[in-house]
Amino acid sequence: MLGFLRTDPKKKLQKAYEAKLQQAMTLQRNGDIRGYSLMTEEAEAIYARLKALEQTD
Repeated sequence: MLGFLRTDPKKKLQKAYEAKLQQAMTLQRNGDIRGYSLMTEEAEAIYARLKALEQTD
C-alpha cells in the first residue's frame, strides 16, 4: 500500500555510482592519479552491482 515510500535500491546505487565518478573526476583534475584510479575502481564495482540488480528484474 505504501510502496511509493520505499527507497529504490537501483536509484541509490545509481546515485552512489555518479558520486564516485564525480569524485574521481575531481581527483584527476587535481593531479591525484592514484586517487582517481581507486575511485574509478570503486565506481566500477558499484556499476557491476547495479547491472546485476537490473539483470534480476
